[in-house]
Amino acid sequence: MNLERAVQRPFWSIHRALFRISGGRIGTQEPSDKRVGTLVLTTTGHKTGQERSTPVFFIRDGDRFVIAASNSGDERDPAWYLNLSAHPEASVSVGAPRQVPVRARDASEEERSRLWPELARRFSGYARYERRTQRQIPVVILEPR
Repeated sequence: MNLERAVQRPFWSIHRALFRISGGRIGTQEPSDKRVGTLVLTTTGHKTGQERSTPVFFIRDGDRFVIAASNSGDERDPAWYLNLSAHPEASVSVGAPRQVPVRARDASEEERSRLWPELARRFSGYARYERRTQRQIPVVILEPR
């Protein structure tokens, strides 16, 4: 595990706890033209079948939510991405207490070529993660159901 990822783990654990304790009032935010937002993605575990909630950076593309399965540049895909691959029906929370049911899919090459640079512009860590890994970081589109 890289150092950046090791530092992020406790941060994201605290983030999830604050979101849960506050009923969603703390821990999510809409993106702006200059930065990513934060949503809480709730997936179904690909092995356990249990609900899993994870904070994820995002941008909007119309009414769609766009996220990157960067895993901080690790060679492995993040668990939430594996969950979505097995069970694409999920939900997102942005603000309290509303959950939006979504269906996940990987961006097409055309969509990815447009959306990846925008994600990287709004969060510089993505460019660093891309240099760190050999895999192409998946861009995932979450479409409201």
